[in-house]
Amino acid sequence: MNKPLDDQYFSLNVAATLTVQQQAEIAALKAMPDEAIDYSDIPPLTEEFWQNAVRNPFYKPSKTTTTVRVDTDVLLWLKSKGKGYQNQMNAILRAEMLKEFEQLHH
Repeated sequence: MNKPLDDQYFSLNVAATLTVQQQAEIAALKAMPDEAIDYSDIPPLTEEFWQNAVRNPFYKPSKTTTTVRVDTDVLLWLKSKGKGYQNQMNAILRAEMLKEFEQLHH
């Protein structure tokens, strides 16, 4: 009898057991020099390709808990916008980080 999906357990931390054949294939690939790899069936990644690229919609950056000292008026301003002031603060910091990254790498 099959269990409902909700009752099944899946862990990303536990790797599937490989067969002897799979292990041999992986070992052969690891030993192969880059020059021996056949890329003929893969289209080149052009600038045009990357212009149409979008971020994975399921991407979620990891969060770290920290304590930050913020000027009182800045915190009041963020809180005055309603719920989610910490997310708002993160969005502001992320925008500045990306702007700086863009300036440094272009």
